[in-house]
Amino acid sequence: MMDPILPWLGYLASIFLVAALLVNNDLKFRWFSAAGNLTFITYALFLEAYPVLITNLILLGLNAWYLIKVYSRQENFEMLEFTGEERMARQFMAFYSKDMALYFPDFVPEDTRNNFNFVVLRDLVIANMFSARLEANGDAVVSLNYTLERYRDYKVGTYIFEKERDFLLAKGIKRIVYQQVENKGHLRFLKRMGFRADQATGHALVKTLV
Repeated sequence: MMDPILPWLGYLASIFLVAALLVNNDLKFRWFSAAGNLTFITYALFLEAYPVLITNLILLGLNAWYLIKVYSRQENFEMLEFTGEERMARQFMAFYSKDMALYFPDFVPEDTRNNFNFVVLRDLVIANMFSARLEANGDAVVSLNYTLERYRDYKVGTYIFEKERDFLLAKGIKRIVYQQVENKGHLRFLKRMGFRADQATGHALVKTLV
């Protein structure tokens, strides 16, 4: 009964492993790799291919160990404000400009000069750069909220919008506002962070802090 399905299990396992090699994010690599290991284990059990089974059991154990280590690791997060004139800030924006444009195509570094800006350090490494225009009504209209690819695991977003909520409120911010969202991946991230469409004002997505 399983004979027609078995070749497809092998193909699926191979697809998972190829996908693992194509992603740049370590976390995604481990998840795709683990999915490939699990599929190969199922494949090997039905075929009684014990070398394949043993190899993938070992690799699955290594991937599981890494994932447990990542999710249980205590990291240090810190938020630092900047004006946009700092050399490091300018170099960061220049270096990641192409990737930033995929998420914020209308952003230009000059926007930061009149905005509220900060970077999020993750274990002393810049993981995120945020810039927003503050309105008199308490809206922070986002110009940039860019996270490096290897840190796109929702931890930075949770830190900004939940753990540092009081910091944002102290700046007079009542709502975080996106007038438009260009990238589907970023849209998924925002919805997971609690952003919702605001039909009254026509804003794409809004998160209320108060």
